[in-house]
Amino acid sequence: MNKPPFNPWYPLPPQQPPAPEVVRPLLAGGIFSYYQPAPQPEPLGISKLFEMLPPITIRRRIFVSYQHNSDQAYYDQFSRVFHDDYEHIFDNSLERRIDSDNTDYVSQRIRDNHIDRTSCTIVLVGTTAYQRKYLDWEIKATLDKEHGLIGIQLPTVPVNFNNMVTVLDRLSTNIRSGYAVWLHWNHLVENPTTLAQAIEAALARDKKLIVTPKEIKKRNG
Repeated sequence: MNKPPFNPWYPLPPQQPPAPEVVRPLLAGGIFSYYQPAPQPEPLGISKLFEMLPPITIRRRIFVSYQHNSDQAYYDQFSRVFHDDYEHIFDNSLERRIDSDNTDYVSQRIRDNHIDRTSCTIVLVGTTAYQRKYLDWEIKATLDKEHGLIGIQLPTVPVNFNNMVTVLDRLSTNIRSGYAVWLHWNHLVENPTTLAQAIEAALARDKKLIVTPKEIKKRNG
């Protein structure tokens, strides 16, 4: 008797699942492949660990020297803009209240309480900055410690017909020698990162360029 032709709607006959295949690995290679421990990650060396760490930003400690009576507003703005970028921005208003003509005593107080704890001094050069004895003493203390020195010309400073401004002799001498860095306030306003670059440049200057005139300013004016 002929079998009927297969039609797609007929139920398929039940099928037995295939018998599981018995795996019989070779003794040497098989046992090794079944019992070999999972590969472990390669331990990181010290250099690799340092490469994975986030970059460390150095927060420099700076001291700001300026004339309080005329340039306080510029100091306040400077402090607001750069407060988070530097560990300390010192203002030695209390030291300036020491009405003493003993330059050695006041200079020692400036060095011990302010300059020693910083790496760079920033002088805000305003209209009467060249007349102020405290600025001269703070600059001298900075140079004695071989710290960085930066002068920032404020917009209020008069410019003569030679396009030059009047600054303290101690600062001017070290600008000319190539030790002190000279900036204009507008550069900081346009690009605040200029200050960080100037500080690093000031710290990298050759200490042999430092010029320290012996004459110290003993009175204002």
